[in-house]
Amino acid sequence: MRLLALVALLLSLPAVVLAGDLTVSVRDAAGRPVRDAVVTVHPAAGASGPIRFAWPLRVTQQQLQFQPYVLVVPVGQAVSFPNLDRVRHHVYSFSRGNRFEIELYGRDETRSHTFRAPGTVAIGCNIHDQMLAYIRVVDTPFAAKTEASGDVVLRNVPAGAATLRIWHPTLNVRGNETSRAFTVTAAAGRQTFSGDFSGRAAAR
Repeated sequence: MRLLALVALLLSLPAVVLAGDLTVSVRDAAGRPVRDAVVTVHPAAGASGPIRFAWPLRVTQQQLQFQPYVLVVPVGQAVSFPNLDRVRHHVYSFSRGNRFEIELYGRDETRSHTFRAPGTVAIGCNIHDQMLAYIRVVDTPFAAKTEASGDVVLRNVPAGAATLRIWHPTLNVRGNETSRAFTVTAAAGRQTFSGDFSGRAAAR
């Protein structure tokens, strides 16, 4: 009887979902590493709680360029746009779901905008056409962009069924994004993606 009671108790307990670190490697068709590819993992069981990232939610204007070129941002969070140039900038985007405009402001001034819809935001300057950058708004805590090595490590990804998504402004597929289903093991491990990155950067 005691054994049966113990088995019943164990069956009634919630399943333990182990988590591990997942390394994702992104390469172009020639096998070269791809920088600034945004990698996200969406567990089939979902993810709860607020999304927080370690990097600054900031796009700086300096030397007539946006820095960084690609920024990953949690949905519903504000991004600051400090101007460190000697000239004024007029930041804007026509991207669906996240259209915005920050009119002319000068050196050492900062403006901000909150991004409320997941997706890609291509940003530009209405005064300086060469300025272009991308904000990738995500709704999962398992997200980051690749470094110069083409690799990225996502920490504490829960084991189980999930969807892996890769986005890059020149990934030559519809929407500049591709996805595939996979299973995350307790040790998480490694996933490799190879694709055609010869496309044109997404329009603003």
